[in-house]
Amino acid sequence: MTSSNPPGDKTNDRTNAPEGEGVPLTKDARESLIEYPSAFPIKIVGVNENGFVHAITHIAKQFDPAFDAAGIELRESGGGKYLGITITVTATSREQLDELYRALSTHPMAKWVL
Repeated sequence: MTSSNPPGDKTNDRTNAPEGEGVPLTKDARESLIEYPSAFPIKIVGVNENGFVHAITHIAKQFDPAFDAAGIELRESGGGKYLGITITVTATSREQLDELYRALSTHPMAKWVL
């Protein structure tokens, strides 16, 4: 996180807030703007071929056992060569999301993970 304040100016630094002027943020809270648990959408793009949706669903269920495949959104590219898959998982921690992104982005059928 960057600040436009001059060096040494702690105007927006809640970690050093005087007592009664906000709750100091922990290191983990400063590093994440996501409140856990929360519904977290992820878009995966790959070549539109058989097995792609199943593979992504399988990975999602490994990281979110309650994942509901009925909520998957699909969108083909204009020419039909690529398929965008949007999944929504219940994010429980930054570590979970990091591992999920790693699993998705290293899958051979996935070209981009957003």
